[in-house]
Amino acid sequence: MADRVTVIGWDGSPLTEAARAALGAATLVAGAVHHLALPEIPPGAERIRLGSVPPAARRIAGHRGTAVVLADGDPGFFGVVRTLRAPEYGLEVEVVPAVSSVAAAFARAGMPWDDARIVVAHGRTLRRAVNVCRAHTKVAVLTSPGAGPAELALLLDGVHRTFFICEAMGTDRERVTVLTSDKVADHVWRDPNVVIVVGGSASAAGPVAPGPSGWLAGSEPNYPPAVRGWALSAAEYTGQDAPAATADSPQLRAAQLARLGPRAGDLLWDIGAGSGAVAVEAARFGSAVLAVERDAAACARMSAAARRFGVQLQVVHGIAPLALEALPEPDVVRVGGGGARTVAACADRRPERIVTHASTRDGAEAVGRVLADGGYTVECTLLQSLELDTREWTERERAVVFLLSGSRM
Repeated sequence: MADRVTVIGWDGSPLTEAARAALGAATLVAGAVHHLALPEIPPGAERIRLGSVPPAARRIAGHRGTAVVLADGDPGFFGVVRTLRAPEYGLEVEVVPAVSSVAAAFARAGMPWDDARIVVAHGRTLRRAVNVCRAHTKVAVLTSPGAGPAELALLLDGVHRTFFICEAMGTDRERVTVLTSDKVADHVWRDPNVVIVVGGSASAAGPVAPGPSGWLAGSEPNYPPAVRGWALSAAEYTGQDAPAATADSPQLRAAQLARLGPRAGDLLWDIGAGSGAVAVEAARFGSAVLAVERDAAACARMSAAARRFGVQLQVVHGIAPLALEALPEPDVVRVGGGGARTVAACADRRPERIVTHASTRDGAEAVGRVLADGGYTVECTLLQSLELDTREWTERERAVVFLLSGSRM
């Protein structure tokens, strides 16, 4: 087992005295090609090119001597330290950090970053990273080959953002480029790079303007919002209370959102979005949301509601199922209108969950058959709500609706 493992972060600046001392005593050094070319590495030290970290960690665990691992930026931030500290390797790790690539990128852009979301994009997470960029106004993306600036921009098709692309930071090839998202795919970008993605409905005129300091990293400065709670009354979105049996009723909406479980990295389709109440509340959970609505006035109202609540919505004025053809793949879908035909079109896109409702048992059975035929496990619940006038405790309104949910098998 290695006597000592020191992980040294490197940001292109001269190594600190502590880093030079650790490196000078190393009998094994692991790092990328440019790290292994550093002149401070002892000539007799064993050198391991660091690709996949677990094999290197096993080799270090079996080494008798002093090991050093070199990594770019802060190795404790989405870096090698997490793997090296895994219990199965039994390594005692000391870290000499450098400025993280994210901190350096925001410094180059001249922006604060305590309110930024930070994501890692690679082959398995690229689509989810894009959805975070849809849902938030400031996101730093740690990219990888095949999941870089061009791929991010192409998947954001239809969503306007500004990209700050920081290439090869800390090297003599460093370059920072600012482009709108529709221009990014026209260029070839050097690896490694960090992309800062900013913009959204709250800042349509340009990059996000710095606001007052917040208190919780990764959240908007105005967090928590002034309005507390979920499944708010329709009046919070439209100024008018909806009847309890409609798709916008708080009771039905709460049950639908509970079954959908929208979360960061998801893309939710809200088909027949109506007032936008479900869309806005899903966005408050951190999900990216595409709201499809045939009524142009309703589209304008839900966009206004999104601005009031400080969330990002992409509103599509169109009629389902035709309007769905060009939309990006959803993770979860809520169908507020369109019936069995629209549910079938959504099932063809294979989201993880689909939720809808019906006012009659015949309608519920028709939708249930469509979901089952599409390969979904179907649940149907009869929801009854009774609103009381609490001044006299008399019945004000009673509503009955069938809630249907489909989970992909």
